[in-house]
Amino acid sequence: MLELYQFGNSVCAQKVRITLHEKGLKWKAHEVNLFTGEQYDPEYLKLNPKGVVPTLVVEGQPIIESTLICEYLDETYPEPSLVPADPALKSRMRLWSKAVDEGLFEGVMDISFSAMFRDRVKNMTDAQREQRFANVGDPRRRDRVKSTFEHGIDSPFVFNGIAAYEKAFKNMAKELDGGGPWLLGDQFSLADINMMPFVNRLEYLGLLDIWIDNRAQVQEWWERAKQRPSFIAGIIDHFKPGEESEMQESGLKIRDQLAARYQSYLEQFPNN
Repeated sequence: MLELYQFGNSVCAQKVRITLHEKGLKWKAHEVNLFTGEQYDPEYLKLNPKGVVPTLVVEGQPIIESTLICEYLDETYPEPSLVPADPALKSRMRLWSKAVDEGLFEGVMDISFSAMFRDRVKNMTDAQREQRFANVGDPRRRDRVKSTFEHGIDSPFVFNGIAAYEKAFKNMAKELDGGGPWLLGDQFSLADINMMPFVNRLEYLGLLDIWIDNRAQVQEWWERAKQRPSFIAGIIDHFKPGEESEMQESGLKIRDQLAARYQSYLEQFPNN
């Protein structure tokens, strides 16, 4: 039995759940509440020393990092294949994994924190807030969280996230111009799965059009992606009551300021 330690609205857990559904696999879910700090429980840290979700446990063996989990699932359960057989296409697929892991992940976390979680942290006591920062563990992650808490949308980390999304959407438009309907052509793959949760978060925050309003190819890809049963089962079905409206209301609060920072990025880096 596959066991998935997850959090419902975690973009990385969503990525793995989409893959599991595409494969038609069954698994046992263990919810790890990120808001109450369950990811730092000593027993969970034995499975995932980084204190993050998701973690896939297979016959007692933990597998961590969502990108690696998805590739493990495709190698272990090869039908239907989500990885191209052609080595060149496989390399292109992994470029999307790198785009997510090296830019979009931090970007979506910082944008989401500014929109949704900053006020929660403000309402904590000083002791609770410092404990939360201490629990982060990794100094680079802690610096990001503290910067985004102190400066919100004005944090340089949010600006980096805006840049990561712009580069990703620009590359998506280029890839889709080459044929489509998916990022690697005819085959739906882990390249598409990598992007789906990160695009979805922007949509639910009411911010997606800032990037793709003039990118018809990306809009069409997104409409196709949302129709897949795995998207609905892997993301939509896991929203808790009130989460959708909270994201929409939170995104509205930062929309104008974020749009202005996006325009500032385009002006500063017109050729990126």
